[in-house]
Amino acid sequence: VQLQAFGGGLMQAGGSLRLSCAASGRTFSRYGMGWFRQAPGKEREFVSAISRTGSSTYYADSMTGRFTISRDNAKNTVYLQMNSLKPEDTAVYYCAADSSGSYYSTAHEYDYWGQGTLVTVSS
Repeated sequence: VQLQAFGGGLMQAGGSLRLSCAASGRTFSRYGMGWFRQAPGKEREFVSAISRTGSSTYYADSMTGRFTISRDNAKNTVYLQMNSLKPEDTAVYYCAADSSGSYYSTAHEYDYWGQGTLVTVSS
């Protein structure tokens, strides 16, 4: 599966953005999906993940209540709605797919990665 993330941009603190990740192929619903991010000079960190059907979601503690992950299997797309953005949310955001169908918080469990989309939050 090929993934393409988009929707990043420059926002002021307190604002909102919705990221999208479009997947190619007809088997999107078989994949657990995740979002990760990597800030300059830092390691890649888990943001959120969602099960194949979208019935289960998982968030990093610092994102809980501010970010919402969802998916539309008919459109082969997973979304990340980000609200109440903070300057520390500035990072390149990556979507990833797990062919086992699980939705882990660890990056090495994911088989496919998108190219990333940059989110910059100014104070």
